[in-house]
Amino acid sequence: MTKFLSVISQLISEDNILVLGHVMPDGDDISSVASLAEGLRRLGKKVRAAIDDQIPWYYKLFFAVDSIESFEQLQDFHPDLIVVVDCSSPDRVGRFQNLLKNSKTIVIDHHETNLMFGDLNFVDVTSASTAQIVYNMNKAMGVVYDPELATTNYLGLATDTGFFKYSNTDANVLKIAAELVELGAKPYFVASVILENKTPQQFKLLAKMIEHMKIEGELVYSWLSYEDYLSLGCNEDDSSGFVSELRSMKDIEVAILFTEFPKGEIHVSFRSKQWLNVSKIASALGGGGHARAAGCSYKNVELEKVIDEVLSLTREAMVGGRHEVG
Repeated sequence: MTKFLSVISQLISEDNILVLGHVMPDGDDISSVASLAEGLRRLGKKVRAAIDDQIPWYYKLFFAVDSIESFEQLQDFHPDLIVVVDCSSPDRVGRFQNLLKNSKTIVIDHHETNLMFGDLNFVDVTSASTAQIVYNMNKAMGVVYDPELATTNYLGLATDTGFFKYSNTDANVLKIAAELVELGAKPYFVASVILENKTPQQFKLLAKMIEHMKIEGELVYSWLSYEDYLSLGCNEDDSSGFVSELRSMKDIEVAILFTEFPKGEIHVSFRSKQWLNVSKIASALGGGGHARAAGCSYKNVELEKVIDEVLSLTREAMVGGRHEVG
């Protein structure tokens, strides 16, 4: 509670604020950036928000997301305070990392792998999403919610709990979701935008992933090469959520998806169901995340070598990890 109040005090006392999210932004990150920035604006603050990466088009259908700017647009902005949300390490803010050295920094997050890199850190690993923390902070500061802000804030809760079906869904998450609905949030709109906007090309890309799929006991993995994306006219946004399709398979504990992107970067997405803490594997590879959902990235390494290294570590972890509490 002391750290929570310290963050609130700092946010209220500053007027020139930059809110940052992470590269390869997901629903929780985008929701948290947009919701906190808008909340602070409603308190009369001069606030700008930014993510150093492309935001998938469908997230731009949500209120305040279109106010999130790029690195190029913010190069001449000199904030008195930077608030980093949903980021476990400083490199996750991309090219904004150098700015962290020049301004007071607050980190607001819920990842257990957080490196506590801010001047002030509020990391609540019991929260299912960072958007949940943002809601509590906005509420504590007296931010007035309308249906638009409530829906944007609800987005983060919904996506980081798998629409309330993951193991991180608890009574507190559902209570806050209910409060946001009472404030006007539209769950059906969030579900429709996120779950019902797939293109024919995405289904073909999904078929390609299934074609590459390999199963080893309780482990399933697959990959999508850069050529796979190119051949179907797809980009990295089009494979969002694919790893969860792998995890949904019967008798599977761990799912891994390897995706190769145009920038010479390979992203590894881990998901588990019950007993394997995949964040430990991701952390060993320079990444991070949650016990049941984590990831890491490689640059300038061949896809086959990445697959071999990740599978080797995962197999080792699975041998002794069945009874580990994640």
